[in-house]
Amino acid sequence: MTTQPVRVALIGVGGMARHHIRHMLRQQDTTRIVALCEPSPLMQELAAQEFTKAGVTPPPQVASIEELLAKFSGQLDAVFIITPHAQHHDQAKACMEAGIDVLLEKPMVINAQEAHSLIETRDRTGRLLVIAFQSSLSPQIRTAAKMLRSGELGQILNISGTVWQNWNELNGDTWRTDPVMSGGGFLFDTGAHMLNTVADLAGENFLEVAAFMDNRGRQVDILSAVIGRLESGAMVTISACGDTIPSCASDVRVFCTKAILRTGVWGERLEVQRFGRKQLRKVPVPAWIGVWEQFLAVRNGEIENPSPPEIGLRMTRLWDAIKASAAQGGALVQCERDTELEKA
Repeated sequence: MTTQPVRVALIGVGGMARHHIRHMLRQQDTTRIVALCEPSPLMQELAAQEFTKAGVTPPPQVASIEELLAKFSGQLDAVFIITPHAQHHDQAKACMEAGIDVLLEKPMVINAQEAHSLIETRDRTGRLLVIAFQSSLSPQIRTAAKMLRSGELGQILNISGTVWQNWNELNGDTWRTDPVMSGGGFLFDTGAHMLNTVADLAGENFLEVAAFMDNRGRQVDILSAVIGRLESGAMVTISACGDTIPSCASDVRVFCTKAILRTGVWGERLEVQRFGRKQLRKVPVPAWIGVWEQFLAVRNGEIENPSPPEIGLRMTRLWDAIKASAAQGGALVQCERDTELEKA
């Protein structure tokens, strides 16, 4: 039986999208890029160069999602949306309603209301929606979540996470520091990986949150300190420093009654120190197969969706509470909960 390549369009062709294009062009047996959607002529030209360098004729490009769907919706099986955060909801919703499966870059949306909307759209249209968080898609985080849910590490007592980067220096004059386009600063950009990973590992609702933020003269957060409590009573601390020396790294630890688990916000490691052991030991995991490959595997029914919008909802509920608390000078804020939607 011959499987036809998945026909895909990329919406947004900035630097991250071009990284994905280079990767996808090496998979022409499974993937055919039909069209690109990008309003910037410069970004269009840079994207076309990636195809030319690979010896492939660049696909047609359009400037708006409306034009993309009008011209190509009948020729598309999927879209990969890689645009500024505030555009994710409307673009993903429009594509699913056009009968197209969606791989959506992180963060899924900018608030819980939009997350509910995308879940409703997915359920109503029956389309696939996968969120491109490297951590939730990684074998490290999937293995860690399985270990935590099984009870083999005991009860979760505390989760502690830290992420840091010279983000302020790198993004000072880009859309990422525009609160309307970005939906937040360092904690919602690079730090979104932290929020998602913590929410994924916790596997349950946050009950309440208190947060402090420092914008360092910007319109968006640069430094953040968050404390929270899960419904189970487990405590969570999150620290985000977006104005450090040139670097980009993270550390996440889950303290349980029988073990300590260590990972990172991108799933870059997985180590466990069990009761009676003196040090952390690396946990063997399956090989990483890539964001796009996992989307194809989910679409083909080979694996369950490892990064569904329900995890994105849990993360945006946390983000909504963090923003609300920081706006009130660190006041304790109750988090939105809905157990029917929290079964991921």
